[in-house]
Amino acid sequence: VSELGSLTIDQINLSRGEFTVRGKGDKTRLAFLSPDAIETIKSYLKKRKAEKNDKCNSLFIRLDKKSKAKMQDLSLSVRSIQRTVEKYVKKAGITKKVTAHTLRHSFATDLLMNGADIRSVQAMLGHSSITTTQVYTHITDQQLKDVHKAFHGKKRGSKN
Repeated sequence: VSELGSLTIDQINLSRGEFTVRGKGDKTRLAFLSPDAIETIKSYLKKRKAEKNDKCNSLFIRLDKKSKAKMQDLSLSVRSIQRTVEKYVKKAGITKKVTAHTLRHSFATDLLMNGADIRSVQAMLGHSSITTTQVYTHITDQQLKDVHKAFHGKKRGSKN
């Protein structure tokens, strides 16, 4: 969450669909944007550009209707990001507890379920230890059953 709140406009490259994240220990890594995210951020930045008093370099800012005159430091706090996630979780009718960190776990699990290797997921999450990444990945009983069915009892050299 703190990585998201500390992103600056300078860290994002929309033409390449990527941005630089500064994580724990001041380590940097590259993160990537989907085409939908690129278009949404372009639209958002266009609206920000239209705001003449916007001098804030933070990528995501809070709306402060009371002090529109001074828009220098309106970067999102960790708590405001958490509240935004809570708002949309509730709006979506999700009753299970979901946090911004839950979304990070879901991202890792989704990557693995769709064929990404664990080392790539580790790099994308910025983990120095593969063990930490393994904690982030959640395997369902159905996945285990599918793996068992696909690989157990196969004879070497068999194409079945």
